[in-house]
Amino acid sequence: MRVFIVEDDINLARALQKILQDNGYEVDTVHSGTEGLSWAESGYYDVVVLDVMLPGMDGFEVSRQLRRAGVSTPILLLTARDAVPDKIAGLDSGADDYMIKPFSPAELMAHLRALTRRQGDVVFERLQLGDVALDLDSRELRCGAKVIMLSAKEFAIARILMENPCQVISKDQLMQRAWGMDSGVGENNVEAFISFLRKKLGHVGSKVKLENIHGASYRLVEAEGAKEAAHG
Repeated sequence: MRVFIVEDDINLARALQKILQDNGYEVDTVHSGTEGLSWAESGYYDVVVLDVMLPGMDGFEVSRQLRRAGVSTPILLLTARDAVPDKIAGLDSGADDYMIKPFSPAELMAHLRALTRRQGDVVFERLQLGDVALDLDSRELRCGAKVIMLSAKEFAIARILMENPCQVISKDQLMQRAWGMDSGVGENNVEAFISFLRKKLGHVGSKVKLENIHGASYRLVEAEGAKEAAHG
């Protein structure tokens, strides 16, 4: 489960991150509304934990813009304001739930469990693009009868690309999402694992293409031949 925290209080953000990581969640954190909107628009996360009072853009506006962009990721708003109009404004902005500060770790986890249960009908165990499928439990890449296991980083990159088919994903986005924002990895790491992933797509005989866009970004596309066979 991947949780995205948007919280400008550094100490609180760190505390939230530790609570979630201790419970087995993958967590990324940013500290401004504008940065939060940019990251959350990717649709990469399973839940967004969003503070209301943020620099750059408040949580209500972040929530509104995410919904206008068609992002359906569940949003849990955090705020110190418990007035009824504020709660109504938060829910009307597109948020799914609302929690008042201060709160206990147990309360936070209960809210997150409730949000992810509501999403149960749209959680898939497998991603499919053209003739290739990615099993989210086993990390296996499949094409017809051919199957190959992906390494953890190959899987992370493949999942990002398959969750955003035909969309251009930059090296920087892959580094931050697959390794984490503070990992310090370089572009050569991305290039190496892209090469490994291309070889594994070839090994299973997939016609899906992993394209290099202007040397700085990538895109996973269904080849015309594979598309016609799949739809024929």
